[in-house]
Amino acid sequence: MEKSTVLKSDSNDSPRSQSPIQPIDPQTAPRSHSHAAKHNKAEEIARIDALALAPGVTRASFAHLDEKAILRKMDLRLIPMLALLYLLSFLDRGNIGNAKIEGLVEDLGMTGPQYNWTLTVFFFTYAAFEVPSNLLLKKLRPSVWLPSIMVAWGIVMTLMGIVQNFEGLLIARIFLGVTEAGLFPGVAYYITMWYCRHEAQLRQALFFSAASIAGAFSGLLAFGISKMDGVGNLEGWRWIFILEGILTVVVAIIAYFTLFDFPETASFLTEEERAFVVWRLKYQGQNKDDEVQVAQDDSFQWRFVKDAFLDWQIWVNIWVYWGIVAPLYGISLFLPTIIRGLGYTSSTAQLLTVPIYITASVLAVAVAYVSDKYGKRSPFILVCLGIMAVGFIMCISTSTPGVIYAGVFIAACALYPAFPGNITWLSNNLAGSTKRATGQAIQIAMGNLAGAMASNFYRSKDAPHYVLGHALELTFIVAGIFAGLILVLNYRRINKKRERQMAEGAHNGYTPEEMSALGDRAITFRYFL
Repeated sequence: MEKSTVLKSDSNDSPRSQSPIQPIDPQTAPRSHSHAAKHNKAEEIARIDALALAPGVTRASFAHLDEKAILRKMDLRLIPMLALLYLLSFLDRGNIGNAKIEGLVEDLGMTGPQYNWTLTVFFFTYAAFEVPSNLLLKKLRPSVWLPSIMVAWGIVMTLMGIVQNFEGLLIARIFLGVTEAGLFPGVAYYITMWYCRHEAQLRQALFFSAASIAGAFSGLLAFGISKMDGVGNLEGWRWIFILEGILTVVVAIIAYFTLFDFPETASFLTEEERAFVVWRLKYQGQNKDDEVQVAQDDSFQWRFVKDAFLDWQIWVNIWVYWGIVAPLYGISLFLPTIIRGLGYTSSTAQLLTVPIYITASVLAVAVAYVSDKYGKRSPFILVCLGIMAVGFIMCISTSTPGVIYAGVFIAACALYPAFPGNITWLSNNLAGSTKRATGQAIQIAMGNLAGAMASNFYRSKDAPHYVLGHALELTFIVAGIFAGLILVLNYRRINKKRERQMAEGAHNGYTPEEMSALGDRAITFRYFL
């Protein structure tokens, strides 16, 4: 068999004697944008990739580098801005729930079903544009694409503040779905371009916890902005849309100058550090003890897009995702309404959402840290789904306000850790950046159709206890648990089969290039449990 160009890592090897990559003087290493601008981006990426994948390069070649320090530099320069972008995204799609209890429906002369339609149409366009957006992100620069779509939805959000009727609000929500579609799947994929499988969930959780913080921030912000009722002859709920839309545009402009594109062109890393980051990403997804280490194929080919659409695991995972997303949107869109139905005033209902979201964000990060530490995804996801089920059972089984509030609290605190866990689980099990970009977009696009369904679960005629809505959420959760178990059983079966094939030498029938093109279907690839 033709030997792989990258040898098996051996931590006992001398990092200097075998390394074809010699340490570079930090004083001469490229650090600034001005230096990087002298080189063509494509040429720079190709050069760093070639350096990372040169013959004889192993982990030992980079043993003198401080991996934790590199990760800290990446975290500090990537995660805060990504979290801020998603905070504003979730704030802008969910603030209609805050606007509702401040008089949106009454002022526009809308009925309950019409309001639900304004929630639902968002998800149709949101789902339709996610896969194209991720493919464009793969082809274009993230530092241009992500802020551009953010400016677009900030403008749409601002204009929502001047709609005069149901039709105007409906059209605005349709375009909000179009413009917001690319952010979440784009950032979820973007994180996998920088971090390895065993590190991704903590970063996804830090990024996604912005959603729960957005929920808390939305309640506080809506509480304050609603006091502007009458300013400029505009109702308070209009100012919620206008001010939050303007804030989104301002942050998007800042993002043009602060987002980085790819590890190969990261000016905050030295040349050698960039090569190391690329090497780590290329050789993940297989047992470190396997004799042959195969680099992932990160080229763009339409057959990889087709592979994603035909991959069984993506479609099964969507059911798990539905078990999380339906409650997520049910809570984010209707939590103020649910709490107000327990007998509280609008202002108090806004404020009572805050402790739920703050607690949920802390738990999301804590669970992600433990999940990454132990290298497991499914146990945490399945346990969280079970806890979510308990929360909704509490809401169904009683009419006592305190118990219902506790049930929603428990459900929210479980679903926010489950969400980044499930997103990360699928991304861990898709090899090749094109297939991963497409697969994550399919998962999020199809999964968000549960948001379209959930937006109709809580009908005004079911107030104040919304038993039907809670029961439907519970049904999705149970379906998600069954789908999760199917994934676990099949992943275990396939991993054992591949280990047996490797032991029998079945990999000898493939060249490294053929194995690389197979991605997660290669016998060297191990599914993450």
